[in-house]
Amino acid sequence: MNHRQDALDALDAIFAPLNRSDAPGLVVGVALKGQPIYRRGFGLASLEHGVANTPATRMRIGSTSKHFCCLAALLLAEDGRLDIDASVRRYLPELPAMSPEPTLRQFMSHTSGLRDYLDLSFIACGMAITPAGAALAAQARQTDVNFAPGEQQVYANGPYQLLSLVIERAAGVPFEQFLKERLFEPLAMHDTVSVPSDFEIHRGMATQHVPQPGGGWRRGLFPTEEVRGEGAIVSCVDDMLRWLAHLRGPQHRVGSESSWAQMLTPARLNNGHLGSYALGLMVERYRGLEVIHHGGTVIGGNCQMITVPAHELDVILLSNGVPVVLADLANQVIEAVLGEDAFSTPAEKTAATDDYRPLLDATYLCAATGMTLAFGDVGGKLGLRINHSPPIPAREDAEAGALSIPFSRIVTGPYRLALRPLAEGEAAPASLQLEVGGTPCTLERLPAQAAPGAGRVLAGRYRVPDLKAEARIEADTDADNEDGALVAHIGSEFGPNRLTLKPLSDTLFTWNFTGQLAALGGVAHLQPDGDLRLHTLRTRHLRFQRIAE
Repeated sequence: MNHRQDALDALDAIFAPLNRSDAPGLVVGVALKGQPIYRRGFGLASLEHGVANTPATRMRIGSTSKHFCCLAALLLAEDGRLDIDASVRRYLPELPAMSPEPTLRQFMSHTSGLRDYLDLSFIACGMAITPAGAALAAQARQTDVNFAPGEQQVYANGPYQLLSLVIERAAGVPFEQFLKERLFEPLAMHDTVSVPSDFEIHRGMATQHVPQPGGGWRRGLFPTEEVRGEGAIVSCVDDMLRWLAHLRGPQHRVGSESSWAQMLTPARLNNGHLGSYALGLMVERYRGLEVIHHGGTVIGGNCQMITVPAHELDVILLSNGVPVVLADLANQVIEAVLGEDAFSTPAEKTAATDDYRPLLDATYLCAATGMTLAFGDVGGKLGLRINHSPPIPAREDAEAGALSIPFSRIVTGPYRLALRPLAEGEAAPASLQLEVGGTPCTLERLPAQAAPGAGRVLAGRYRVPDLKAEARIEADTDADNEDGALVAHIGSEFGPNRLTLKPLSDTLFTWNFTGQLAALGGVAHLQPDGDLRLHTLRTRHLRFQRIAE
């Protein structure tokens, strides 16, 4: 049996567990040297109607849309209608003055420091659907930023929403029309379109499915009527394989070679750290091979796009709710198609929870930045929890005595923690050394428990100008409250929200969303003046200003 057939059999084995008639699934496209070798649909496109996924099924690609938005901006730069290194307020005077001001290029590389309207909306009103215009209004009223331009790299949808508006203004036509005329039509991507709202109905689209804790499913709807360059594209595997072949070149029909060189050049931070995120694309190495990729997450679906230029191998995975990590599946596809001889390094090792178990009860604080670090178990793998985020499994470099998470897996950082496995009976260290995007930070372990009644000082009313909201914090009467739990009721223009808080110390608290977003959360710092500052993985220093009673 030849290698090609072996590879196809291996691909069938990878996806066989997902080939179900009672659950959503995914569509797979794999091409070698521009020729499709594997196109299959698995599971159902619609549980409601009993329709199966096929290679023709269209799905949202989520944030994989971002590099299309970047190329659109570069096409306008080629036309002389846009300068991506100019200050953003040249094109968006509605934004508040910033010093220094970020550029459009920093929008594209997630180094602008602007907050993310989507993260802010989740805090203000949970999964309430916000109307067109709300995103710009949210960005325009911010009184603070996450960081100065170029200081860090934190993934944000807000700057891409704004970049879409800049493109529209510079082009003189709707953003969606510009993508169609300048990107999709020239490459014969006839089943690809930019769709601002999940309430729109389009031919051949799969339903997005969200599993429910008690069983069953809900329809996935993204909570805004104006998704644009940050994640609006709907496509199919054939169109995306055509696009991937164009992306890796060597000749480009859309975009100059200079524009594509910029697309594939990772950003460098002010401290000299060279990241892996370029302009809407990530450029990394997998087991010694250069890969170019980007994923995308929507409510009830995922996408993973990846190409291995040296082998002209292109992979696209589109999911409508199947509970798998598409990035891991994509790596399995690469290994199955290329074979072990193609790789110069072994697979990276993930840290085992059992080697670091005392850390599961420890929380650390970086006093300089307010960032917290804790740990969690992810199916036997040790995960890092940044600012009370869900745990992300860490890679282990035993020789260097370090754990790490690349930017592509956590979309901040990257993080590198100096830590070796703990010997039997060894306690969690009192302090840890962490690098965040090349900048060192010392973390000190917090006491195991907060003092009784630590949260009482938070009770009261707050004004949150950056959310255009008010909040009331009180004891959580729905809990037994042995751990001092509190609840924050937030009232905003698009609906109420509810956060639960638990004290880590007299001045530091974890918080979580409730309902559909309950797995997500952050930390809150009590300030000497009585105000609160909220942090998430992607939002920093959000001020809750205490209202005097």
